[in-house]
Amino acid sequence: MKFLIDVLKGVVMGIANIIPGVSGGTMAVTMGIYDKMIGAINKIFKKFVESIKILIPIGIGMVLGIVLLSFIIEKMLADYPLQTNCVFIGLILGGFPIIVNRVKGKKITPVCIIAFIAFFALIIVMQLIGGEENVATIKMSVIEVIKLFAVGIVASATMIIPGVSGSMMLMILGYYAPILESINDFIRCLTKVDVAGMLDAAKILFPFGIGVLVGIVLIAKLVEYLFNHFEKETFYGILGLLAASPIAILMNTGIDNVGAVTVIASLVCLVVGYGIARVLTKLDSE
Repeated sequence: MKFLIDVLKGVVMGIANIIPGVSGGTMAVTMGIYDKMIGAINKIFKKFVESIKILIPIGIGMVLGIVLLSFIIEKMLADYPLQTNCVFIGLILGGFPIIVNRVKGKKITPVCIIAFIAFFALIIVMQLIGGEENVATIKMSVIEVIKLFAVGIVASATMIIPGVSGSMMLMILGYYAPILESINDFIRCLTKVDVAGMLDAAKILFPFGIGVLVGIVLIAKLVEYLFNHFEKETFYGILGLLAASPIAILMNTGIDNVGAVTVIASLVCLVVGYGIARVLTKLDSE
């Protein structure tokens, strides 16, 4: 049962990581798996079996979320952007109590307040500077492989930092569309058993994927250090990231000429997302 729950949480993280403005790290925090995920990544060589038991279901879920649902989410965002994003806002709000409980009863210091405000502002500023996506043109060469590797490091680091959208960072760098297109091309070729097409897509995805793995390991070390030495301040920073996330998501959503039906449907989606987060966290604690 717990394995399945962690797979479902991984699915939510995977979907979140392909939506600009939505953070996979935020989803991990709100579903109560962030700490153990970071710990497992950092201890994978010291406690391999224990770490793999934690990471495998989350990893399977993330792959399923990205691979199987990327087409569906792409269409949902195109046809129902506000409703789709409201599900993720609900998921974020549903996980707020987890972080609030981590700082409840602890003395609020000036550093805590500064951390909250600074990280809240960081998310809003990143959303403002995102602007329109500049699409990079990928022409495979040694330099391009190095660039894809570096982009993977940057994107993955932001993917697991709560509140920071890896997809939005890819958009800023100009690699969101090419990477998403390569994932979709790989999936199409896989379903047709088109080996040549799969290898062509892998030329882009492989160096990017290696960069993602390296970035995750590097940022996990930093996050663990912050938890070990500045736990309270770190959680207030995360609270700032979470508080800003719904605003950032709405800023990235086209909400012009929204009618009453759309508003009602969006509120329902928000409640559904909130309910999913509460159910998943409750089941995990049982």
